[in-house]
Amino acid sequence: MFSNAPSRTDINTSNANGLNSLHLASKEGHSEVVRELIKRQAQVDAATRKGNTALHIASLAGQSLIVTILVENGANVNVQSVNGFTPLYMAAQENHEDVVRYLLNHGANQALSTEDGFTPLAVALQQGHDRVVAVLLENDAKGKVRLPALHIAAKKDDTKAATLLLQNEHNPDVTSKSGFTPLHIAAHYGHENVGQLLLDKGANVNYQARHNISPLHVATKWGRINMANVLLARGAIIDSRTKDLLTPLHCAARSGHDQVVDLLVVQGAPISAKTKNGLAPLHMAAQGDHVDAARTLLYHRAPVDDVTVDYLTPLHVAAHCGHVRVAKLLLDRSADPNSRALNGFTPLHIACKKNRIKVVELLLKYRAAIEATTESGLTPLHVAAFMGAINIVIYLLQQGANPDVETVRGETPLHLAARANQTDVVRVLIRNGAKVDAQARELQTPLHIASRLGNTDIVVLLLQAGANSNATTRDQYSPLHIAAKEGQEEVVGILLDHNANKSLLTKKGFTPLHLASKYGNLEVVRLLLERGTPVDIEGKNQVTPLHVAAHYNNDKVAMLLLENGASAKAAAKNGYTPLHIAAKKNQMEIASTLLQFNADPNAKSKAGFSPLHLAAQEGHKEITGLLLENGSDVQAKANNGLTAMHLCAQEDHVQCAKILHDSGSEVNSKTNAGYTPLHVACHFGQLNMVKFLVDNGADVGEKTRASYTPLHQAAQQGHNNCVRYLLDNGASPNEQTATGQTPLSIAQRLGYVSVVETLRTVTETTVITETTTVDERYKPQNPEAMNETMFSESEDEGQAAEHEAAAAHAKDFSDNLTQGLQDSTGVHMIHTGEQLLQRSQELENGGAIPKVNSGGMSPDKEFAKIAPVATSSPIATSHSQPLGIAPRAGSISGQFQQQPLHGAGPEDNLEELVRRAQNHPIHTGNYDTSGAAMLENGHADNVPIGHHVTQPRLVF
Repeated sequence: MFSNAPSRTDINTSNANGLNSLHLASKEGHSEVVRELIKRQAQVDAATRKGNTALHIASLAGQSLIVTILVENGANVNVQSVNGFTPLYMAAQENHEDVVRYLLNHGANQALSTEDGFTPLAVALQQGHDRVVAVLLENDAKGKVRLPALHIAAKKDDTKAATLLLQNEHNPDVTSKSGFTPLHIAAHYGHENVGQLLLDKGANVNYQARHNISPLHVATKWGRINMANVLLARGAIIDSRTKDLLTPLHCAARSGHDQVVDLLVVQGAPISAKTKNGLAPLHMAAQGDHVDAARTLLYHRAPVDDVTVDYLTPLHVAAHCGHVRVAKLLLDRSADPNSRALNGFTPLHIACKKNRIKVVELLLKYRAAIEATTESGLTPLHVAAFMGAINIVIYLLQQGANPDVETVRGETPLHLAARANQTDVVRVLIRNGAKVDAQARELQTPLHIASRLGNTDIVVLLLQAGANSNATTRDQYSPLHIAAKEGQEEVVGILLDHNANKSLLTKKGFTPLHLASKYGNLEVVRLLLERGTPVDIEGKNQVTPLHVAAHYNNDKVAMLLLENGASAKAAAKNGYTPLHIAAKKNQMEIASTLLQFNADPNAKSKAGFSPLHLAAQEGHKEITGLLLENGSDVQAKANNGLTAMHLCAQEDHVQCAKILHDSGSEVNSKTNAGYTPLHVACHFGQLNMVKFLVDNGADVGEKTRASYTPLHQAAQQGHNNCVRYLLDNGASPNEQTATGQTPLSIAQRLGYVSVVETLRTVTETTVITETTTVDERYKPQNPEAMNETMFSESEDEGQAAEHEAAAAHAKDFSDNLTQGLQDSTGVHMIHTGEQLLQRSQELENGGAIPKVNSGGMSPDKEFAKIAPVATSSPIATSHSQPLGIAPRAGSISGQFQQQPLHGAGPEDNLEELVRRAQNHPIHTGNYDTSGAAMLENGHADNVPIGHHVTQPRLVF
């Protein structure tokens, strides 16, 4: 059959998928070919691209003789493919009992699992291969292998496999990694046979999994009425509570299982049981739009206006979700259409917020108050206007809603529509007579708000309707001021086209050009100049836009102003020029630009201070050097005689003093009162400057007009380090002031102990002062100082008013209604902070109940931000498919969760919308009030194992 002649063909050559001749022969059962290939050095453990060896392939195909040949020739019985499949797994999956037995007898490890956690026993149970299961059990399966197996048997209602497992394991309450027992699984799928078997074997009917979830919670959530009857008959606690105090009745109501609801109530379940946050079963039914369940609860006398801890009624919940049928049922049963939540929100407010037009119509039909107000004065029309619910706005106006109704802050619906950029709503309100110049408490109009936000459409609508372009707030901000500050160039142009006054001053004395210069809004500055604003227009205290640009280091604005003729020498009321400001603020680029445009480096303020004085006082070396290079007088004196060197001495700016000294500054220059820089340095205790000045020739014995030496000044201020240094450098301790005081006597009078000790040893005792009484008070001598201030940096008062209003409005919409509501991929749920029975990887592959994951919600918000909350299984669906054969594993869909109510999507994020609308921080509460945990709808077998649900979190 085979030639003995040597062959040049590679016996192990394979195709693109890694299949070689040994793989193919093994699959087809050609034993002689297999033996010959092995004899000719075929690699027995060569693997395909998916990691399958000849032994995998023979085991999958049930080729028992080939399996024997391969194992006898050294094939690895525990080799795993890319996805973790072993030959034993393949044989067990395909019900090849003889292959399974052979592999086990030759060392196959049945504890090895796939990457998704499946073992040979698990897949055999799942496929219903009883004889293979028996072989595996007879081989003494241990530990972790048996746990998922019993759960899988429960899922498949496989009493035979379950019986086999229970015969070998006497604990029917064995738990998965997520804490669930097989009885939980049987309850989930309504498998009464396995359930009865487990209970007969001693399973705990009230076993509490993670977060205290019992089998009865699971059965009622999934509407398994027969299973619920079995559990109740076997002693299940009818009002057992989860961690968040959910009862089985909550679960049934939330999922809409009215027959289960009726069963539970008839058997004594408390109809008004409350979760941690006060949610009753009726709230759950309302949130899920389960009319029959709600009707059943009401038939059994559930309180129609039952409230949560935040006073939310079931009607609030139905309004939020847009469930008209449930809302009508509740109203027909006398639910109060004007019930108020903790913050004053009525169901009508909530329906307007969520744009539930049908619910709005229903509520008004049942006499809901159209002008009901929250604690902050919001009416339904305010809410609808802000949210852009145009149809509801129109309907409310048609029903007589007042378009000019004000909140406690004086804001009308038009203010809120402008703040939320709701152009269509603004148009509708104006057409229906809304006052375009309505003023809020701080006198801001809708035009102020639209100008700040840069909404040109709304600005035009308001102006065309007659809005006053020069209306001012309490702080005298006009819309043009606000647009200029915010850099809204287009709005500035529109306002100027409508006769906005370019010269109006704010309360702090700024024109629009000043504000644009302050905030560096270059194009607005350009536009204002092009439209005729004087480039040197003066604000309060004769401050020009160039002063402002210099102060805030807006060099491009400064250059534009200068290029348009701004005076670099313009002086404010205190005499400061833009160069003074640049020097003090260390604005090098602007200072250089100003000097290029002929700014006077020796310009003096009213008090006689030059830019060099200011630079020296601040210790700005670069600016000091720049000014000196451009002709600043190094010896320039202020009106009180202070030089730049005096100010360096005061502030201990040694490096700056060196620059001044190198440029010819006199170290012994005197002020009007006779103070030298050394006096000043000693007075302020600036030892570094004292040393610098003495080293550079300062006279330690120089006297002021009151005959004070630097030593007197240091002693008077208690600077013992300066006293010692001066004494070491020749200062006389015996010099007297004009009143006969020595440094020692001054220190004694002022109580400077260390200075007295230093001076006592060197002062002559014969020195007598002219002081006549011991009680005479000593009057300290102080050198001159610079007491000038810059113009005010706080020019935001107009914006403060608007920001305050916007922030308060945001709080209105975010701090009031505290119940969390959310949608979850089409299945509406109320969220408690407990994510009940989230998917568990350990059991998902075998069809287990998901594990629990705790979460929380941010309540105490009227409308709060959305944050993604993912609840999903980590299990993937893709198994390797050796030779086209895929492992078969069950799945379970749905999650046992307490979830937020249904929302409409991203637009639910009202707090975030307001935050963007006003650019102001929002403060919200930090305690949790969420709803009741429920299981999602869905069934197991047809749902992919890796089903992923992402749920936006929304609180209104």
